[in-house]
Amino acid sequence: MATPAVPPDTSSDRGVYDSIQAIRSLLIPGEELEACAVQRRVFALFHRRTAVGATSGRLIIIRRGMFGGFDPQDFRWQDLYDTSLKVGVFAATLTVAVYRSNDLATQEGVPAQHIIEGLRKTEAQEVYRACQARAQAWREKRRIRELEELRAKAGGIQIGSQQAAGMSGASSNDDSRSPTARLQRAKEMLESGLLNDAEFEQIKAKILAEL
Repeated sequence: MATPAVPPDTSSDRGVYDSIQAIRSLLIPGEELEACAVQRRVFALFHRRTAVGATSGRLIIIRRGMFGGFDPQDFRWQDLYDTSLKVGVFAATLTVAVYRSNDLATQEGVPAQHIIEGLRKTEAQEVYRACQARAQAWREKRRIRELEELRAKAGGIQIGSQQAAGMSGASSNDDSRSPTARLQRAKEMLESGLLNDAEFEQIKAKILAEL
């Protein structure tokens, strides 16, 4: 994705310049800033302006303090659930919903919302488009990962590294890993359409073979 033009008033507006520089200071080697949006001055009467940046690897939100410094938040693209944009007469509001970081897709829980108000409209639209593109790319990956994790829970199928396989064996004595519980989960997945008949029979046969 091409790097966007720097906001036109970056050199003349100190607040915009400092906000963009704060985001750039957090970039790691190889990471590129693809889009950024800065809060309009009128929406930052009691604090310095907030900025949001979409990079090649994450979304960064910078909240600058009144007396210097800034408080950054960053979210991996794979944790992004949804993004919405409301464009008003004077400014735009970007709302981002993200999961808490978790290696298991099935344990991500309810996504948390982060609202950035008063963003300059054109810039906010650029960030929104970047978020939508990244979310779409990761949505199918998350669906596949969730399906693999659910199948592993139901049938004892090992996925991922040898470490994951070892953990599966170590927890085989838990009630949740009992043959009855695993069969029940497989049946629920069949009824919900996550498994087809052939996959269910395969998992069922595997569970019964372990008895």
